This record gives sequence, structure tokens and C-alpha cells, in this order.
Amino acid sequence: MTDFTDWARPSPFVRNWQIQHAHIDHYNHVNNVAYLAEMESLAWAHSNSLGLTFADYQACGKGMVIRRHELDYLLAAHEDDTLLCATWITECKNGITLTRQFQFVCAQRHKVVFAAKTQFVCVKLNTGSPTRMPNHFKQRYGAAVVAS
Repeated sequence: MTDFTDWARPSPFVRNWQIQHAHIDHYNHVNNVAYLAEMESLAWAHSNSLGLTFADYQACGKGMVIRRHELDYLLAAHEDDTLLCATWITECKNGITLTRQFQFVCAQRHKVVFAAKTQFVCVKLNTGSPTRMPNHFKQRYGAAVVAS
């Protein structure tokens, strides 16, 4: 970990991402699809740390799916860079939607290279139709909301 302290919000959930050759595109920097994959992995790791797993989603027949991404590629990241990948839950509204913010920082340069926001909606797993979150989703995700 680094001594980076200029996070967008307090108390981030952070994991390190070591950039490998497989993450690099023909422009010789991290491919946009690699960022999406890391966002998904980070979001699941954070949800798991809150006590919510895909098995919990399956057990109640409901899950959180992506409705919208906002992605900002701010600086290029390269092979062998270490990115500090942070996420926060910033909203948990009406028992239906959840918003998650992301910020990826190059540990070597202490610069933000990527920022994003994702809105999720709760759906029934068998139909894909929107539905209210189960109480344990609202409790776990709601308790994790971080204000700016």
C-alpha cells in the first residue's frame, strides 16, 4: 500500500492491481476493457467484505446489475504499474438502486489514472425485472454508504 491520502471520499475499500502484459492494448497502455473487468472484480470483493456473496443473491433470487457506467480515463497506466483501486458505495436509494464510485491511483506516480461511477439496479434473477432489494441487501449496502 502507499501513503496516498487524496481519495475522492473517506474510508475507501482498496485493493492493489498489478498491471500485466495481458492488460495492455495496442497503444501500449491499459485497455479500457481491463478497467471494466477490474471494476467488476473490485465491486464483488467489496460486496463480499460486506457479507454479500453471489450465493446470497441466488438464495433470495435477486441481484444487483449494472444500469449505467460513467468512465473517466485520466492518465495512461502501463505494464508493471501498480494501481491502488478504491471503491465506495455512495447511494442506496429507495431499496432499488445503488451507486458505486471508483478511483484508481498509480502507486508509483501518486496520480489518479481512472475514475468511474456505476449505478446498479436490483432485479429478479429469473426474469431480469426490477424489484426492491431484500432487507439484508439494504442493510449491508445502506450501512456502507460513504458521504462526500
